[in-house]
Amino acid sequence: MLNKQNLVVIPGIILAFVLYTLSQGLNNIIGIELLGYEKSPISTAMIAILLGIFFGNIFQFRDIFLQGLNFTQKHILKLGIILLGIQLKPFEFLEFGKVAIPLIIICIISVLIVIKLLIKKLKISTRMAYLISIGCTVCGTTAIMATAPVIKANKNEVSYAIANITIFGIISMLIYPYFSNIYFDGDPMLIGLFLGTAIHETSQVAAAGLIYDQQFNSPETLNVATVTKLIRNTFLIVMIPLFAFLYNRGQSKEKNYSLINIFPYFVLGFIGMIIVRNIGDYQFLNNKFYYDWQSTIEFIKTLSKISLTMAMAAIGLSTNLRDIRKMGYKPFLVGFIGMSTVGIVSILIISLYFNYII
Repeated sequence: MLNKQNLVVIPGIILAFVLYTLSQGLNNIIGIELLGYEKSPISTAMIAILLGIFFGNIFQFRDIFLQGLNFTQKHILKLGIILLGIQLKPFEFLEFGKVAIPLIIICIISVLIVIKLLIKKLKISTRMAYLISIGCTVCGTTAIMATAPVIKANKNEVSYAIANITIFGIISMLIYPYFSNIYFDGDPMLIGLFLGTAIHETSQVAAAGLIYDQQFNSPETLNVATVTKLIRNTFLIVMIPLFAFLYNRGQSKEKNYSLINIFPYFVLGFIGMIIVRNIGDYQFLNNKFYYDWQSTIEFIKTLSKISLTMAMAAIGLSTNLRDIRKMGYKPFLVGFIGMSTVGIVSILIISLYFNYII
């Protein structure tokens, strides 16, 4: 039964859906009507986030919309990621995962080493460096928020780190799909691995994969990027205790974190959807319900992409460029180097691995 607390999120959700609809309409007008393609070559997700940033920095939205936008960014985004699992066929999760895990570990270690060296050169706080490090290497804002109380970071440090991850994540989300298509010559596996390891936020990886899928008609890239990022998210349960140990060495041994609280449970939902797909394929293959099952899969895929695009619109609407401009340059320099490091290391390891090992 709906109560007042549930209803308060509805205006923001509706606003995100309206922006999704507007983005889809603009996409069709530009790609089909003006450019003459049968299917628009432009990504609806990219239009949604750019429109969101545009409107979000021109208009001041009332509080009535903010809770719904926050709900869309957090929960509808997770729903979209969970539903993406319906695209994966048997054993693809394990196939992508065995390649992704070594790559993720190398990227994490590389960024930690580089940022550790930068702390002394730029003289920024250790807490700030840790927050930016875990945001770059694991899962963006979620990792920052989970790590902050463990290392006793203050509000300003958390805000700087989140702004850092937001701005560089958006830049990489918009650029990397096109760059990786050129660099990796359209190989969906390599591109998906790169997007899944080189972009910060889960939402940004999902958006980049969706942009690539919509631009280059490659659902496999979206699948690989999503699996890689979800595996990367689970490293949170290793990184937070590690940072707690490093920061609190010689200090109080109090343990103020919980692995149960920081585990990204939507990963389990994603795996559950893969299982549903595999059971359905087995049960309905070569019988009268096969076409109904395929129609159900297509419906869930569409719902997933709508959910992800709504989340992109909500993120764009919540991105305040004025606040970001007020931040000092040193943390952003660290963030830029962190983004560059994880991107370059990802490219090098993927290229070496597939050129000389496979």
